[in-house]
Amino acid sequence: MDIARKSLPSLVIAAGLLFGTAIPQLQAEDVDRCQRRIVHEEHELHRAIEKYGRHSERANHERRELHAARERCWHEQHRWWDEHEHRWHTERDWDEHDHDRD
Repeated sequence: MDIARKSLPSLVIAAGLLFGTAIPQLQAEDVDRCQRRIVHEEHELHRAIEKYGRHSERANHERRELHAARERCWHEQHRWWDEHEHRWHTERDWDEHDHDRD
């Protein structure tokens, strides 16, 4: 019993250090996942426009997927990745029609 009581503070400190280093890694993975998701959906939309046309049903589907990816990033992190500018936006200022123009 006495040994357990003496070991407890050391265990708490060790657990705190391990947990404290895991949090930034998890947050970085979330950011990377969010960015990758948007990059993927941007690519899919561009591919659909090239293959099926700007106003095709497939392109419209990919627009909805891109919108959903942006919304998800916004909901989770209050920012979204702009693949064209290669930067994060901290305002919900994406243009739903940014791929409708030449």
